Amino acid sequence: MSLKRCGKMGRILAAGVALAVGTLPLTAQQASAQQTRLQATTRHALDMTLVKPESVGFSTARLERLHALMQEAVDQKHLSGVVTILARHGKVVDYRAYGQRDMASGAPMTKDTIFRDYSMTKPVTGVAMMILYEQGKWLPSDPIAKYIPEFAHLKVFKGVDGDGKMVLVDPDHAPTMRELMTHTAGFSYGNGKTPADAMYGELHVRQSKNLQEMIERLAKIPLLYQPGKGWVYSMSMDIEGYIVEKLSGQTLPEFMRDQLFKPLGMRDAGFYVAADKRSRFAALYENSAEGKLIPDSTNGSSMGDFLTPPAMPSGGGGLTSTAEDYYRFAQMLAYEGELNGARILAPATVHLMASNHVPVELLTGQYSIGLQILRPGFGYGYNCAVVYDPPEANLPEGKGTFFWDGAAGTWFWVDPTNDIVFVGMIQRMHGGSPNVEYLSRNVVYQALVDPAK
Repeated sequence: MSLKRCGKMGRILAAGVALAVGTLPLTAQQASAQQTRLQATTRHALDMTLVKPESVGFSTARLERLHALMQEAVDQKHLSGVVTILARHGKVVDYRAYGQRDMASGAPMTKDTIFRDYSMTKPVTGVAMMILYEQGKWLPSDPIAKYIPEFAHLKVFKGVDGDGKMVLVDPDHAPTMRELMTHTAGFSYGNGKTPADAMYGELHVRQSKNLQEMIERLAKIPLLYQPGKGWVYSMSMDIEGYIVEKLSGQTLPEFMRDQLFKPLGMRDAGFYVAADKRSRFAALYENSAEGKLIPDSTNGSSMGDFLTPPAMPSGGGGLTSTAEDYYRFAQMLAYEGELNGARILAPATVHLMASNHVPVELLTGQYSIGLQILRPGFGYGYNCAVVYDPPEANLPEGKGTFFWDGAAGTWFWVDPTNDIVFVGMIQRMHGGSPNVEYLSRNVVYQALVDPAK
C-alpha cells in the first residue's frame, strides 16, 4: 500500500474514532462544564412574560388600584399617557400602557413608545463610572482634578462684598470623585440666586459646543460651597460623562452602547431617536397656569430635541429609551450587576453605588430637588437616591431601595429587600398633580400582601 493511501486511510480511521468518541456519554467533568456554560447563558435571564401576581406575593385585586390611579390621571387629562412595569423576583407581574403617545394625532400609548429619560440618565452614567471603577481607573477619594486638570484651581463662593462683588476663597480640600457623584462637590445647574449660579447662564455652560468646552467654562465658575458641606443638584453627572470619555477613550454614547445597551438588550436606548423610530417618540407636555395639559413650550430650546446625535452628550439628562429598555437596566441592578448572563458590575460594586454617601449632618431636610428631600432615612448614593431607613423617611419600600426620576416625570425604583423593580414612564414637564411617582409606591406596596412568598 502506498504512503499516500496509508495516509488517507489513517485520516478516515481518525475521523471514525473522533465520531465514535463524540457519541460516547459525557464524562462527569465534561457534563459539569456544559452545565456551567448553560447556566452562564440563562443566569438571571430576562422574561417579559406576565405571571400571576399571587405567584410572587401580590394581590391581583389590589393591583387594580395601580391601574385605577394611572387610568384616572389619563382620563382627567393630567397625563397624556403612561407605561408601567412591575416585577418581583425577576418576574413581571404587571406591564401596561395607558392613554395616548400624542394627544394631537390620537396615537395610542404603546409599550414600545420611546421616552425622554432626562435625569434618569444619571444612574446609567453612574453605572458607566462604576464599570471604570472596577477597571481600576479611579477611586472615590481621588481629587476630581486628577482627571480634569482644568479644575485644579477652583475657588469657592463666599458671598459678596460691599460693592456687590463675589468674595472667593480656596477650598478647604480639593473636591473629590465621591463628592462629584453625590452632588456635594459644590457645582450646580445655575438655578440658584447667587452670582456664582448666574455665571452658568452668562457663560452658556449647558449650550457648550462639546464636553471639552463645557469643562473649560465650568472651570471659570466658583463652587457654591465648601466641598462636602452642602448638597445642590448639579451638572456633576455631565462632568462624569466627560470623565467616562477621558478614561475609556470612547465617546459617552459609544461607551454606553458597548458596555450597557448591547449587553443588556436595550434596543432603543440612546442619545437621540433615529428617523425610523420617531413614529414611536412620545410627545412632550407641560401644565399650563390653569393646570391643564398643553404641549411643552420651553424644553425644546433648553435641552435639545433628541432628533440628532448631540455634540455635547449629557450624562446628566441626555438619554431616551422605552420603558422596557430601562427595566432591563434596573433589573440588572436588582440582580446585583448581571442580566441574561451578561455581567456588568460585581455585587459589591452595586452595593457601593446604592449606599448612602452623604454625611448625616446634611440629611436634615434643608437640601432637596423637587420632591426628593434629603432627610433622616433618605440619602444619596452614587448618582441615585437611597432609602436606608424607610420608617424614618416615612416611605413604604424596603430598606436599601434606590431610585431616581426625570424632568418629564419618568421614574423607577429598585427595592432589594422585597426584590421589587418598578418603572414608570410619562412625558409631563415640571411635575404637576397627581404625583404618580409617589402615589405609585403606595398602591404597589398595599398590593404586596404576601412579602415572604
